[in-house]
Amino acid sequence: MQAEQPIVEIRDIRKRFGNLEVLKGVDFSVREKEVVCLIGRSGSGKSTLLRCINLLERADSGTIRVFGEDILHTKDVNAYRAKVGMCFQQFNLFSNMNVLENCTKPQCMVLKRSKEEAREIALHRLDQVGMRGFAGADVRTISGGQKQRVAIARALCMDPKLMLFDEPTSALDPEMVGEVLNVMKDLAEKGLTMIVVTHEMNFARDVADRVVFMDQGKIEEEGTPEELFSHPKSPRTEAFLRSAANK
Repeated sequence: MQAEQPIVEIRDIRKRFGNLEVLKGVDFSVREKEVVCLIGRSGSGKSTLLRCINLLERADSGTIRVFGEDILHTKDVNAYRAKVGMCFQQFNLFSNMNVLENCTKPQCMVLKRSKEEAREIALHRLDQVGMRGFAGADVRTISGGQKQRVAIARALCMDPKLMLFDEPTSALDPEMVGEVLNVMKDLAEKGLTMIVVTHEMNFARDVADRVVFMDQGKIEEEGTPEELFSHPKSPRTEAFLRSAANK
């Protein structure tokens, strides 16, 4: 049973970079255990919206409430970010640490866990993404798909209540995409609340509870995968889906 109150609630968010208005009054919400996929052309504002939720970008105006907190006025950004996991296109792993260290160091630094506890949690999370056997590996020597799975494990080690994924498969070779999407699918089935910026339409269709199509800094249309993919109301949505299908 989903909670009545959204855990992410965004009202009239606007963001400008110089003369370019990237977000033009976005209203957006996510409920607990919901998987929401953001789709749209490059430059439509999807990643900027995600980065505003994680405070990597500061919205110019509007309100963002996450877990009931007005995060634009939070006094402790690190405490907030500890509750929100984020996976990027380029993995952002620490290249001077091995796989296990990548997963233990943030726990010790941010959550003040002991080395023993952090190690136990890290091994469990690496096992969850199929990477426990690589715990001692140099991250510079593993594949892109493996790096992204380690990045997901590292985020999960922080026990996030919300996971944000920004095009997690776009930097991967085609044969590695499936292994990362399978991990994400498993997380969705376990009830983790997720917001996913993706160009993988099959993933959005199969895994999302709701799909949001962004266009030119606004939400053009949203609905269930069935509604959006099979019966789009907006001509812009229809044109985007047609071009995506032809790629």
